[in-house]
Amino acid sequence: MKYRELGSTGIMVSEIGLGCEGFVGHDGRYTKELVDIAAAGGVNYIDLYSSDPLVRENLGRALAGRRGEFVLQAHLCTTWEDGQYRRTRDEREVRESFEELLRLLGTDYVEVGMIHYCDSTEDWRGIAEGPMMRYAQELKAAGRIRHIGVSSHNPAAAAAAVESGFVEVLMFSVNPCYDLQPGGEDCERLWSEESYSKPLLNMDAERESLYEMCSRLGVAITVMKAFGGGDLLDEELSPAGRALTPWQCLHYALTRPAVATVLSGARTPEELRESIAYSEAPAAERDYAAALASLPKISWRGHCMYCGHCAPCPAGIDVAAVTKFLSLAKAQGAVPETVREHYAALPHRAQDCIECGACESRCPFGVPVVENMRQAKAVFGA
Repeated sequence: MKYRELGSTGIMVSEIGLGCEGFVGHDGRYTKELVDIAAAGGVNYIDLYSSDPLVRENLGRALAGRRGEFVLQAHLCTTWEDGQYRRTRDEREVRESFEELLRLLGTDYVEVGMIHYCDSTEDWRGIAEGPMMRYAQELKAAGRIRHIGVSSHNPAAAAAAVESGFVEVLMFSVNPCYDLQPGGEDCERLWSEESYSKPLLNMDAERESLYEMCSRLGVAITVMKAFGGGDLLDEELSPAGRALTPWQCLHYALTRPAVATVLSGARTPEELRESIAYSEAPAAERDYAAALASLPKISWRGHCMYCGHCAPCPAGIDVAAVTKFLSLAKAQGAVPETVREHYAALPHRAQDCIECGACESRCPFGVPVVENMRQAKAVFGA
């Protein structure tokens, strides 16, 4: 298992995390086994969105005696009502639910307090300016949550949260189909058949800008819905018109800027084992580039996917890294100091490009790499 820093928090997390799907919808029959498999496989990040008391209690039992081995991302603003979870912005309900969360988990803190499900900029303003953020900050000051996060499907709402400076972790839906969809407050459009009735071309600019903003500001992305609820793994259900493998979906998400961990929505122990096996999978079996380039309903023509097929460069340039720093500068409309420093630290930069075109001949997406190197040289001066 490989580990990454959770943004600027200083916490190291496994690149494969454990989502909540395997804990819900039953009597908890898989909970301890999932946690055991996670521990054995080096998975140390767990997401808990459910407010079901039974789910919380079962997870607390599974963590007994080994709480310190795991980083918990637990959600604020969820409560349990009439046998199902409900999002709430009522301060009394949020406080009561969080106190119950800690009690049932058998812990006195969680590493990430995730403000649940913010998909509109209006909702974010209410959170940021109202009692929800004051309560989250109160919990952080008391050490009961160590870092504040927010979950979202809408890049506009997520960007507002990231820009505010309040949040250190963003839980966001990332996969090769959702990334082509324009943002909006109705998250169900991300997986509706109607949204894929016409060919889709290239990544949505708001999503690309969001990922690059998170990278620039040191806000970690924890990925949900990497498999699109399982649809991307089924040819009949996949909005792309062809099935991808779990490893290809994981690799796609892990190569997006700012991503720290991908939360595997494993519903069974077997599914979790398959996700953990990604860490040792051959590069050819992780590789999503050829699969994405051949999808019948979707095209990323001309767009750098950071897939690495451009390597090796005869001049030693890390072409994907140079392209990423160029994109960060373009998105900002200037060259942030941190981006300039990271670019300067590269052993070989755009000025070393000999314009041989070998990278372009290998690119599955037809990216104009040589032109990008010229632009990077002009932007960074080297």
